[in-house]
Amino acid sequence: MLQESYILEVKTTGKGFIEITDNLKSFLKVSKIKNGYMNISILHTSASLLIQENADQTVQKDLKKFFDNICPEHDNYHHNSEGRDDMPAHLKSALLQTNLSISVLNNKIILGTWQGVYLFEHRISNKIRKVLVHLMGN
Repeated sequence: MLQESYILEVKTTGKGFIEITDNLKSFLKVSKIKNGYMNISILHTSASLLIQENADQTVQKDLKKFFDNICPEHDNYHHNSEGRDDMPAHLKSALLQTNLSISVLNNKIILGTWQGVYLFEHRISNKIRKVLVHLMGN
């Protein structure tokens, strides 16, 4: 059993989706692991990871709108030390995923035809997000 890991740094420019599928494929391509799994963890509490459609960007627009509606910025939250988007960002992160596991077979991550892996930024300001990518297998 082999293990390899690295920290992917993702620059965000406010709320929205950033596809990281190609970054994950690039790491896998240079690794020694051909079969196993890839564990992906975002090291923040106000952004999320998800697997979602990558063929039609209106899906991401509708998802963003949905989560903005159920976690509005203009509510009477107790936690707002970093601004009006602070607590809504934590709520979205709690509702979504901060960790994903993806199968690796024959040196390829296994995703459906229209699936991509996304970092979903929940904060208004630009950030540098860290994502731990951990491969295990042989």
